[in-house]
Amino acid sequence: MSPPRPTLPLVGAVTLPARPENLPIDPRATALLVVDMQNAYASPRGYLDLAGFDIEGAAAVIEKIVVLVETARRAGVQVVFFQNGWDPAYVEAGGEGSPNWWKSNALKTMRERPYLEGKLLAKGGWDFALVDRLKPERGDIVIQKPRYSAFYNTALDSTLRARGIRNLAFCGIATNVCVESTLRDGFHREYFGVLIEDATHQAGPAFLQEATVYNVEKFFGWVTSAADFCGAVAQAPPANQES
Repeated sequence: MSPPRPTLPLVGAVTLPARPENLPIDPRATALLVVDMQNAYASPRGYLDLAGFDIEGAAAVIEKIVVLVETARRAGVQVVFFQNGWDPAYVEAGGEGSPNWWKSNALKTMRERPYLEGKLLAKGGWDFALVDRLKPERGDIVIQKPRYSAFYNTALDSTLRARGIRNLAFCGIATNVCVESTLRDGFHREYFGVLIEDATHQAGPAFLQEATVYNVEKFFGWVTSAADFCGAVAQAPPANQES
């Protein structure tokens, strides 16, 4: 027997092809969350590259996200960019009393190579900045976050609720860390989370990406592709068209 399809009272609903079942979404009640597409995570000589992680797939993901962002804007989907990092003195990163101090690979890299201190994920620096291909435009939202989840110590939840947003579509880096952490937190806040599988990048073994896809599809949300997301939301009237 096929699982029941979610039924939501959506005035402008379109059907998003997804796994484990298609999902009705209203593009005007949807946000495209662009997770940490910063030089730190996606550019040569950025933090991940310097720390020895594989960023080879990041370039292709950037191009997918460019199309997603442009399509979302036209369809009236709220675009939200996240930037992960801390003040130049790293006070926001927490000291030895914070698990972040112990587990953050960026902080560990700087402790091992002190000449990098103040350069990795420091606000105002090149490493912290969004990649050149992805620049916010008027109407987009930019949220800076000090931890993996974008819901931690930010105004994300209130910002989304004030706009009547219930559906969160995720693209960006890194799939099993910041993307999955935020999607899981959103699930527990009653948001419908959709992972855009081919518009996320995992700097590490392929099984990590596969594990997140499994977790989302089985427990925390839905999985779709960039083409299917764009095709679905493009069915909505243009964002500037009066209802």
